[in-house]
Amino acid sequence: MLPLLPAVVAILVTVALALAATLARALTPAAGIVAAVFGAVIVVAAGYAFLALLILFVVASVLATRYRFSEKKARQVQEGKSGERGVSNVIAHILIPTGLALAVVHNPPLVPVPAIAVLYASALAFGAADTFGSEFGVLAGKARSILTLRPVTPGTNGGVSATGQLWAAIGAGTTGIVGWALFLLFATPAPPGAILVGVVGVSGFLGCQVDSILGETLENRHYLTKGSTNFLGMLSSVGIAAVLLVALGWVR
Repeated sequence: MLPLLPAVVAILVTVALALAATLARALTPAAGIVAAVFGAVIVVAAGYAFLALLILFVVASVLATRYRFSEKKARQVQEGKSGERGVSNVIAHILIPTGLALAVVHNPPLVPVPAIAVLYASALAFGAADTFGSEFGVLAGKARSILTLRPVTPGTNGGVSATGQLWAAIGAGTTGIVGWALFLLFATPAPPGAILVGVVGVSGFLGCQVDSILGETLENRHYLTKGSTNFLGMLSSVGIAAVLLVALGWVR
């Protein structure tokens, strides 16, 4: 946990960034408040590396969402009215990272801090994979059901494309690389780079596939909302990362 003065500075920075995102219409006002509160908890509990990775994820998501936005709007596959994300979207993507950040301050630790760093990055890797795969994949013009491979309209829940899958892999892999660099920069305990990047990249990408399957089988039948589908997809990514860490001997 951060000492008092660094914690105050970190909270002020978090609030300022959430306000900037709201003014830029990347978040609704209510979503901005939620992001500020949860972001403050994350940085105070787990430190600057965790917050920095979250911020970079948000920035990358906004850029992906705004990419060729007018074309997405014309096809009616855009996020929100002008690319903004609401409370349900923010909560779905920040509850699990916040819980993992709070696990850092638990005494005694339930899970070693290096493992928590990987699980946290894996949660955000899912978010990046899901956002990149959706925002770039929807522009591919073609999509197929992840289960039956039948052609579906781009933007359909459970619809995937080669372009979308490539960008999902890029989003997950990049999160692993950036996470490793940030943990190194801020001296945050973490596994060796190859293990961290590999586990984060694989779990983030596979979690994205789980999200697509849930979207086709349950969300399309109205058993799940978009937010709950995203939450479960992120949870699956963390679960996959945990299994890989156990297999590699980093969690016993």
